[in-house]
Amino acid sequence: MRIIVSTVNGGLDDRVNPAFGRTPTFTIVDVENGEIVNVQVLPNPGYSQPRGAGVTAAQFAIDQGADVVIAGQFGPNSYGVLQAAGIRMVSAPANMTVREAVEAFLRGELSGPVMGPEGGGMGRGRGAGGGMGRGHGRGRGGW
Repeated sequence: MRIIVSTVNGGLDDRVNPAFGRTPTFTIVDVENGEIVNVQVLPNPGYSQPRGAGVTAAQFAIDQGADVVIAGQFGPNSYGVLQAAGIRMVSAPANMTVREAVEAFLRGELSGPVMGPEGGGMGRGRGAGGGMGRGHGRGRGGW
């Protein structure tokens, strides 16, 4: 079984990243007979994309042969792609290490996916103000 976990730096001792689509790295864990037999860390090709990060990350997981993906939460686009591919999505709290999350999944202790905004809610959305300030993005700050 191949489990892909969203991480910042990667590795079994790294923590689960809340974001799926905008996670910097994925830690890929191969499990056989309930034991971790191989671990590799790969960069997320969707991490710095201005748009479509969730879809790119989901396609990457498919291309890597994932059976299960673990992250803090999943956006609607990545969720749709992973679901269509038959890949199981599981959410884990950000205070869990990759090793703890994989072991908890194998014991059946992790629930289904938590949904969030695409990109994992990492502040890339458009808030009410849109970051435009008093000059409405035209360089007229009024100070």
